[in-house]
Amino acid sequence: MLPPPPRQPPPQARAARGAVRLQRAFLRGPLGVLRVLQLLAGAAFWITIATSRYQGPVHFALFVSVLFWLLTLGLYFLTLLGKHELVPVLGSRWLVVNVAHDLLAAALYGAATAIMIDQTQRHSYCNLKDYQMSCAYHAFLAAAVCGGLCLGLYLLSALYGCCRRYQGEQEVA
Repeated sequence: MLPPPPRQPPPQARAARGAVRLQRAFLRGPLGVLRVLQLLAGAAFWITIATSRYQGPVHFALFVSVLFWLLTLGLYFLTLLGKHELVPVLGSRWLVVNVAHDLLAAALYGAATAIMIDQTQRHSYCNLKDYQMSCAYHAFLAAAVCGGLCLGLYLLSALYGCCRRYQGEQEVA
């Protein structure tokens, strides 16, 4: 007796596992450039915090920056490689997912930036010319600037995504 013939995967699954191709339109487009800038500013934000002596609410700022840096990295590469359709449930609504991600990132980066501004003000006493002890003032100030830059970049990409959605576009690039 012969074994049954092997089952063929559905055509949709076969198309999704096709060759990986770079989406050059995304890479050169405004959202691709914004994602790269978000990754650079986000990395500067969390590296600046991580290399300083921090405590208390700065842990939240570090959590937000690392979380959204990793999420942005994932969104960037899924879109760049054209594999967002492999994401269950969300792949068909990729533009909406990107806008929601950007709005949430902007809100939480706003809170993280406010925390860093507060910490900068609390450590302003050591900004004196002859102060000899180690102080995180300059690191917190740099992190506050990077956080504000991240906030602006995420708001800009959310606005761009909303404009594309309003124009009836369904794709990111």
